[in-house]
Amino acid sequence: MTSKPQRPARPADQEGTVERDGVTIAYKVHSGLHATAEDATNVAAADVAATDVAAPTVVFLPTWSIVPSRIWKAQVPYLAKHFRVVTFDGRGSGESSAPAGAAAYADSEFVADTLAVLAATRTGTCVLVSLSRGVPWALQVAHQLPDQVLGVVCIGSAAGLVPAQEERIRWSWNERHDTTDGWAKYNKHYWTEGGYDDFLRFFFAQMFPEPHSTKQIEDAVGWGHEISPERLVDTEAARQDRVPGVPAMSCPVLVVHGSDDKIRPLAEGVALADQTGGSLITVEGGGHAPNARDPVLVNRLLKDFVSGVTPPQPVRRTLVRASNRPKRVLYLSSPIGLGHARRDLAIARELRMRNPGLEIDWLAQHPVTRVLADAGESVHPASAYLLNESSHIEFEADEHDLHAFQAIRRMDEILVANFLTFTDVVDDRPYDLVIGDEAWDVDYFLHENPELKRFAYAWLTDFVGWLPLPSGGPAEAALTADYNAEMLEQRARFRRLRDRSLFIGDPDDIVEDTFGPGLPSIRSWTAQNFDFTGYITGFDPAETADRTALRARLGYPPDAKLCLVTVGGSGVGKSLLQRVLDAIPVARRAVPGLHFVVVTGPRIDPSTLPSMPGATIHGYLPNLHHHLAAADVAITQGGLTTCMELTAARVPFIYVPLQHHFEQTFHVPARLNRHNAGHLVPYSACTPTTLAETLAKLLITDVDYLPVPTTAAQTAAALLTDLL
Repeated sequence: MTSKPQRPARPADQEGTVERDGVTIAYKVHSGLHATAEDATNVAAADVAATDVAAPTVVFLPTWSIVPSRIWKAQVPYLAKHFRVVTFDGRGSGESSAPAGAAAYADSEFVADTLAVLAATRTGTCVLVSLSRGVPWALQVAHQLPDQVLGVVCIGSAAGLVPAQEERIRWSWNERHDTTDGWAKYNKHYWTEGGYDDFLRFFFAQMFPEPHSTKQIEDAVGWGHEISPERLVDTEAARQDRVPGVPAMSCPVLVVHGSDDKIRPLAEGVALADQTGGSLITVEGGGHAPNARDPVLVNRLLKDFVSGVTPPQPVRRTLVRASNRPKRVLYLSSPIGLGHARRDLAIARELRMRNPGLEIDWLAQHPVTRVLADAGESVHPASAYLLNESSHIEFEADEHDLHAFQAIRRMDEILVANFLTFTDVVDDRPYDLVIGDEAWDVDYFLHENPELKRFAYAWLTDFVGWLPLPSGGPAEAALTADYNAEMLEQRARFRRLRDRSLFIGDPDDIVEDTFGPGLPSIRSWTAQNFDFTGYITGFDPAETADRTALRARLGYPPDAKLCLVTVGGSGVGKSLLQRVLDAIPVARRAVPGLHFVVVTGPRIDPSTLPSMPGATIHGYLPNLHHHLAAADVAITQGGLTTCMELTAARVPFIYVPLQHHFEQTFHVPARLNRHNAGHLVPYSACTPTTLAETLAKLLITDVDYLPVPTTAAQTAAALLTDLL
């Protein structure tokens, strides 16, 4: 599978360009708070109000042209929920022009570009947010527009107020050296004579010295290749002529600087705060770009700063005394795999039985919200502002091919924004318990920001451990091990953060691999750190025990041979559905009278599939598990939930794992093999003949599956009730 470019998590509401002296500057405007199209129906119209037109604009300035405005990708989606946001690519980067010559990159040019963008976007009062080399430009703009700029945020300032680190000073930028070690790579000859990629990897490793910064470094190296070495030489030559200094400031200034900044020392931030009379936030252990490495911390600082320099609005709230509040749960159900919703509903039912009067709010996305609506559950209005993870997964997928590990890595800005929406929810309303069913954003960023925990917290999952695919080679093995190591370190350091960790299954369902070289066994570590519930199917086996009555209720003839085909809740299964449709004529010749019921799910339009004799095509079926139990045989993707529902119903089935999907390649088959369930067919082998022959064989093979527990939801609810 080829790597895809990472698309912005939230598209801009307006895109445009402004031209100055033949140089085109590209900008984007996010007009403010709005619900996502897929989930807006879950929110009352009054809750989907646009940002007040009088609210200030947050303007993210460019920095060194070695990176484009995407350096702010972790800030834009969340800040655009609260304010109008403007970003623009600095000259030489992104979609803006890259003029030749050092004069084109003088500080005065970037300042003039900023003024032009403010005019073109009709920006009124604003807060300027700057990083590194962009700091002096922001200060100069604020100096020139004292009535328009309400405040300036300076992150990792590179205003040149103090000398750089000694190891960097000793290497001249424009002279040849007899070594390319360390900061000697910061050299125009090395850049233009074959060492540019090596320099980028070195420089961004210095920019992100924090452990486990592989994604930030990877992003930045990719951006660095978007500008030519020759143009980067021009930008650095322009910097050589900069005269350090800070103009007179009349607005508030916030300085944010990492104590471990290896690009500009902390003393630079201290000097800037002193000279501007600004506030200084030191990020202990932080590097040069905390906006990328510690986005939750920075985004909350930005929101508070912008709100603080904005005229306050009247607030009307009701605060309920703790003793007067009902018990309340916030439930987070992952949209990646629709089966999470069914098991979560089963747990919720059991929780209510054990805790009369319990209130449960759901913070969820489509398609989970579709299941919750059918069940009559209360979907929190803020769900409409979550960025949709299923859309991202579908964008990442090719023909039955999804590199799940890399897709999750490239979902980073979505996870940041959604976590901050979560923090807005728990800031606004108290909850006794937060339950996260594979809510990766909440679990990761709570461990990164443990001070934000103010509730009991339980984590649910049905697999543990990122595993590398052989096709990824040593690089992917190193990445997955690094991700696993970070998780292990977080859990060891902040054991108190999760009040309960529940594994949806049994210890023997866990793979026997290690987390990576020198790291513990996944099975043994999980056994020591989780409680086990058994697998939760989400339905009562009594519902499907009488198969004859079930078929009659669903409208299926009692003696028909029925094959149920389903591909889960996302849209990535369309290719498999097409292959099954192509196989139907051959299968019906092999098994006369075999009828196919094809279920597309909530995110594939059934009208996009061709009609086929012997097949009935449905969209979303709210009681899909009943149809699965009524079938004689089934074909499904390699997702765990549907496979385990078929196992519980004792229906023979083919499962076709998504290619490059580590969970469906390793974790799911390990569990199904333990249950002696399912017949794995690789997608590459899904020919009409193979599918037809396998279906015919399964229809005459006795099922000998390991039983699936029927009380697992009760077990989970009992463990969670302890937290209430």
